[in-house]
Amino acid sequence: MDVTWYDGLNNLPPIPEGYGVSGLDPNIPAPSTGKLEPVKLNPGKIIYSKDLIFKGGSHASTLQIIPHDKAKDLENQLPSIEKSHSNHFKNFLLACKDLEQTRSPFAIAGPLSQVFCLGVIAQRLNTTLEFDPVKKEITNNKFANALLVGPPPAKGWEQYYKL
Repeated sequence: MDVTWYDGLNNLPPIPEGYGVSGLDPNIPAPSTGKLEPVKLNPGKIIYSKDLIFKGGSHASTLQIIPHDKAKDLENQLPSIEKSHSNHFKNFLLACKDLEQTRSPFAIAGPLSQVFCLGVIAQRLNTTLEFDPVKKEITNNKFANALLVGPPPAKGWEQYYKL
């Protein structure tokens, strides 16, 4: 699988035809500085499969098939998903209290976070990285691999910082 990472206002991905509007996810809490400000392309993702293109907002927002006409053609073939009583953020808090199962399990979120970290390192170094998921190391760039380690954890937290 190829993952292409785009981050920042002046590093936008090519937008596929039929993408439509990039709206703000109403479930994202406002920052401490006030309300979220819309930008040219709001946080989200574009996923290309063999036959389809999906767009999604930030976090656990629902994916949409684009262009809209293609989504309409497939409407009756898509599975129905049970409506949730909590958004992504509330679900996390309720799961921490063991009141709800998390819809973003750590078994998925952990490796996904690793991919995001690799994307940030690749962008900062302006290079292509090759990552060995078994050894959990970058194999083609020693400097980039050293960035995976980061600073040592605070005393008493060492057990939580193992890959």
